[in-house]
Amino acid sequence: MPAKEARDYIVFALDVPTAGQAEELVDELGQEVGMFKVGLELFINSGPDFVRRLVTDRKVRVFLDLKLHDIPVTVGRAMERIAAMGVAMTTVHCGENRGMLEAAVEAAAGRVKVLGVTVLTSVAAADLRYAGFEERFSGHPQELVKHRAAMAFECGCSGVVCSGHEAAEIKKNFGKDFMAVVPGIRPDGGGRDDDQRRTVTPARALAAGADYLVVGRPIRDAGDRRAAARNIAGQVARALAAVPV
Repeated sequence: MPAKEARDYIVFALDVPTAGQAEELVDELGQEVGMFKVGLELFINSGPDFVRRLVTDRKVRVFLDLKLHDIPVTVGRAMERIAAMGVAMTTVHCGENRGMLEAAVEAAAGRVKVLGVTVLTSVAAADLRYAGFEERFSGHPQELVKHRAAMAFECGCSGVVCSGHEAAEIKKNFGKDFMAVVPGIRPDGGGRDDDQRRTVTPARALAAGADYLVVGRPIRDAGDRRAAARNIAGQVARALAAVPV
């Protein structure tokens, strides 16, 4: 496999409601980022046919981020449908049941990389306390991330979605081939006035071992989206150059 270029680390989130808007962004950013993320809003509005069109007609790599969370048999059947779409990566919550993750991995059968969602980057310690988690997790969200990452690893997932604050521990505990996909990326010089609480810069995420950086608002809401994507790619390139070989 050829070495990844700086732009290949960037997964742009197509967080828009319509297929038309999403296709405009794909046209605009197709040469600036390495992958496009389709989430719940766009998938619910535009459906599987739109995802297949991105993969087969547009020839772009797709991260289908639906965060499956249901009984194992339902998750397994949904994963069979996802794997048939030809997407590169997809997500399943690391919830209460190992069987859910195992069913997802079995149904994927190596056709799509299954990522376990550990703790959403919008969640803080206070949220975990309110949800009833015991102190060792609610007081230290990174411990819950590690606990759930271990479950994903043992169940055969290809990696996890985690914040940049936990990526280094993920790599340390589960090896370089266990992927860390990091959302909540905010470039140097960018604002942080939003609902993402555990954010990091591209440089910090990559220094921690992140394999992919999920970026949405810093590019989507920029006056010049191409320039914003290139700026982040530049930060990625500088960060990679600074990582010891």
